[in-house]
Amino acid sequence: MELEKSITVRHDPADHCYELIDGETAIGKTEYVPASGPDDSERIFYHTEVSEAYAGKGPAAVLAKHALDDTIAAGLTIIPVCPYIKGWIRRHPDYQQHAAPIRPEHLAAVGRVYTP
Repeated sequence: MELEKSITVRHDPADHCYELIDGETAIGKTEYVPASGPDDSERIFYHTEVSEAYAGKGPAAVLAKHALDDTIAAGLTIIPVCPYIKGWIRRHPDYQQHAAPIRPEHLAAVGRVYTP
């Protein structure tokens, strides 16, 4: 897809998100809560959004793949609270081994930082 050639993903650890960039414009993001769990080895993805102008054109998948690949490379377990991330993992079975079920403490951690 031609559009994907102009899309980049940038990790912003200070804001706990991966941003989807087209040229100089932020067009989406996936947000996470870092390191929860007994050994601080989890990243809880709780919200993903992409500008309506890009919806259905593939950038959200680019964002998800990049964020999840980076999470795996960091040795962290993916906690897919976000419906988009959960669905992406379901459609890409190679990633399922890197995800863990959602526990009540994950939802509590998300509740401390996110209100829809």
